[in-house]
Amino acid sequence: MITITRRESILLNALLLAAAVLLGTGLVAPMLTIEKFIFIRNSFSVLSGIGELFNNGQYLLFAIITTFSVLMPTLKILFLLRLVNPASGDPRRLRRHLRLMHEYGRWSMLDVFVVALLVVSVKLDAIARVQIHYGLYAFSAAVLITMLVTARVARHAESA
Repeated sequence: MITITRRESILLNALLLAAAVLLGTGLVAPMLTIEKFIFIRNSFSVLSGIGELFNNGQYLLFAIITTFSVLMPTLKILFLLRLVNPASGDPRRLRRHLRLMHEYGRWSMLDVFVVALLVVSVKLDAIARVQIHYGLYAFSAAVLITMLVTARVARHAESA
């Protein structure tokens, strides 16, 4: 059973709330503006990019990016909330949630990797210019905070 002091529980819950707000902001806020030539300018967020993939029939990419950039970060925050606030839950279930968190840990940076690949691929194009907006920073901050809380919860679980 994971035991966390009240003070640390408050801190971890505050960090998870911040991560959830930043994740939501990062998903809907403009992330990048791609400017080709002088006249063509496209801004997009993660959700608008995902919508464009679906509308253009790119269903495999739509599914991959939706899974790793929307669903998995959201589930990770929810699992962490459950672990930080056990509320007399079944210890076996909490251990299962922690195991899922460890399994998911291997994939936790894939969402950032997808965005990085997008930026690099666009920057390699000599006729395009990329402007990064606050959505990318919010999304990245959410991922980093979630990783920090995950490490802290895992440390508590190992010591229990």
